[in-house]
Amino acid sequence: MGKTLRKLKLLFRRSRFSTELSEEIAFHREQAEQEFRTAGMSPQAARYAALRQFGNTARLTETSHEVVGFKAETIFHDLRFALRQLRRNPGFATTAILILALGIGATVAIFAFVDAALIKPLPYPNPNRLVAVNMSTAQSPRGLLSYPDFIDWKRMNSVFSGLDVFTSGRIEFNTPSGTESVHGEFVSSGFFSTLGVHPVLGRDFRPDEDAPGASPVLIIRYGAWQRRFGGRPDVIGQVVNLSGVQYTIVGVLPRDFEFAPREIAEFFAPHNPNPGCLTSRDCDDFDGIARLKDGVTVSAALAQMQAIALQLQMQYPDSNNGRRASVIPLSKSITGDIKPILLVLLGGAALLLLIACINVSSLLLVRAESRRREIAVRTALGASGLRLSRQFVTEALTLVAAGSALGLALAYAGIKVLSSLIAKNWLAGMPFLRGLGLNPRILLFALILSVLAGTLFSLTPILHFRFSNMREGLTQGSRTSAGILWRRMGANLVVIELATAVVLLAAAGLLGKSFYKLMHEDLGFNPDHLATVNVSMPSLSFPEPGQKVAFEHALLKRASAMPGVQSAGLTDMLPLGCACIMDSVRIGGRPYNGVPLQLNQRTVSADILQTLQVKLTRGRFFTDTDDGNSPRVAIINQTFARKYFPDEDPIGKQLGDSNLTPASIRQIIGVVADFKDTGLDEQQGPSEYEPFDQNPDGYFYMALRTSQRPASILQALAPMIHSVDPRVSVDWQSTMQQQIDESQPAYIRRSAAFLVGGFAGLALLLGVVGLYGVIAYSVSQRTREIGVRMALGAQRSSVYRLILNEAGRLILVGVVLGLACSIGAAMLIGKLLYGVQAWDAQILISVAALLSLSALAASYVPARRAASVNPTEALRAE
Repeated sequence: MGKTLRKLKLLFRRSRFSTELSEEIAFHREQAEQEFRTAGMSPQAARYAALRQFGNTARLTETSHEVVGFKAETIFHDLRFALRQLRRNPGFATTAILILALGIGATVAIFAFVDAALIKPLPYPNPNRLVAVNMSTAQSPRGLLSYPDFIDWKRMNSVFSGLDVFTSGRIEFNTPSGTESVHGEFVSSGFFSTLGVHPVLGRDFRPDEDAPGASPVLIIRYGAWQRRFGGRPDVIGQVVNLSGVQYTIVGVLPRDFEFAPREIAEFFAPHNPNPGCLTSRDCDDFDGIARLKDGVTVSAALAQMQAIALQLQMQYPDSNNGRRASVIPLSKSITGDIKPILLVLLGGAALLLLIACINVSSLLLVRAESRRREIAVRTALGASGLRLSRQFVTEALTLVAAGSALGLALAYAGIKVLSSLIAKNWLAGMPFLRGLGLNPRILLFALILSVLAGTLFSLTPILHFRFSNMREGLTQGSRTSAGILWRRMGANLVVIELATAVVLLAAAGLLGKSFYKLMHEDLGFNPDHLATVNVSMPSLSFPEPGQKVAFEHALLKRASAMPGVQSAGLTDMLPLGCACIMDSVRIGGRPYNGVPLQLNQRTVSADILQTLQVKLTRGRFFTDTDDGNSPRVAIINQTFARKYFPDEDPIGKQLGDSNLTPASIRQIIGVVADFKDTGLDEQQGPSEYEPFDQNPDGYFYMALRTSQRPASILQALAPMIHSVDPRVSVDWQSTMQQQIDESQPAYIRRSAAFLVGGFAGLALLLGVVGLYGVIAYSVSQRTREIGVRMALGAQRSSVYRLILNEAGRLILVGVVLGLACSIGAAMLIGKLLYGVQAWDAQILISVAALLSLSALAASYVPARRAASVNPTEALRAE
């Protein structure tokens, strides 16, 4: 009731103001007319002079109302008029809204991933003070730390308020249904304190609980507490058996705790290095994490850690020669692998949004031309430039509001679809991508895009009419000059569209070709018909090397007897894994400069290389006689042989540790062809393979060569393994082809090629449609000219040439400009390219041909329409 009364009061005030304003204007006009008559003018001349002096009465009245009038009412009128205009032009409104929604939706969806990975701070207090600390060598820029080096780094530094280490591992968790392998982290006692995280139940680790011989204690993740222990408060103090060790639960982590540089861990326990690794600097097992002291920068911390590493090199030349330090922000350590692809995708989406905005601007220019007479009449009747501008702004914001709302809906759907495409093994190590949605930062980003689009769409008609002669809008002859103005503006916009489309097409072509080359790379082994499974033996259940070897032989015997299995073998790291198992060796009988050779080390069973179908180039494979009772042996790859034995036969040569201790000496008995035992996109380095029987490990992978589809036997692997010994845990059953398809290099390039290709396809469509619009409008504006030409004898072929030449000039400029920009853009995405140069001629020529042919095909339609013009009807219409 109160609001109604206020509105009525305002309306009465407006009516009274209008009456008083009319009376005031009439009074002053009469006074001026009287003065002119007094000066000797005739009554008629005096009246016209007074009217000229006061100017346009309608404009004066409107200006007065704008100053003191009811603004909410005028805004409502503008909005109602804008909606009416859109309803009267449903084709324009629908096209513009869909194009804008597409651009905004794609950009916002990709930005959601950028925000989660690169912008959103890590969920710790002062996360910008956290850094990842690692050992750095020439072969491994971010390698693992040994326990003695960690102790020295922690003791000698003055830049960290806390320095701790962690290492990942599989833990066998005993459940009523059997043994289950879960992921765990083994950390130093100050790990959670350095992160700034406190348990919500129980306590943190005490300083002495990571010392050798300390009682085993455990802190569990909130999800594990709820799922495995029912969320009971009395879980504190409960004893659980993990890998045969009795751990006492002392704490539960907060619900939102995340720490997954590799994979989500359910259990956290104090690290307990092997006795031999407590003093050995060759046991590189740990990643480091530290918190910078106040006022200390990352570069200052790196400088001090480099100095400490250099000091340790001089103190321990045999083990630490060539070892330096790496200190980078923790956020970069976690998200560094996906940062390039996210930035590339965001750039592609931004270019698509640019093309969408250009297309909508072109539509607005076309619509402005169709409204030229309307605007001219309104101007002649007294509408001010400010009044018209406000109407244009209202119409633009109405259009943007509808496009943004639909764009946000598309973005939300796109986020869900893209999240579902992420491989599970990837998502496990990227908790920051869980629960993606339209949070306040993303909505703010969408609002910024909308404001920028609204500004562009408002200025388009305002500037267009600002620099055109409105008097011509009242005449029939205004078409030529106005048409020329719009054609020039539209042509410039189309050139930008085509150039942007070329950039996206070239990027998609390069990424697609990179993905093709990567997936058709010579792996050096045969991935077809290979089934794989991960097996973990509890250390307390298999404490002796002989027990591990006995289980290995029994397992391989049972696996080889399975129907459809041709051969089987074991390895501590499958092909295409990480280069994270390194060894420092010295070649016997050669001078030693104090710097050991760094190489990939793999422990394999006797039959694994044959199962993988790796080619033997010299010497022999391992046999069952290469066991713990025989001299140690090794096989090397061709890269090792070429690099360190270029002019001699490596068979019979010896390898050992930096001191060539007798227990470390092994003799080279064979050389195998290089095969991808590291990342799919990594350059093959020197590798060494040792027999499992001489260096047994409780954590390994089994590969089986099958005569049938490998996926068909995956379900039978776990029961078969448990039939050999129920105490072991089984995990990660998959085929080798699945591992290739879901590997990080393949996923990155496949996703980039797929999404950028989608953006490029849409950009090509929008660019071609934009060119079609310009040429079609040009034809409509030149109908009289074409009719005159044909009346004077011009042939249809000459009309075709006239129109297609105009289109060809725009296409040529757009393609040349786009190709130049494409080379620069390709250099920016160089990290994602594999086996492809930024200036790949095949891709660039193909892109230029595709866009040119598509654009010419779109231009042919209006050219055909122009050639079909009837000269008589064209001249009569004009």
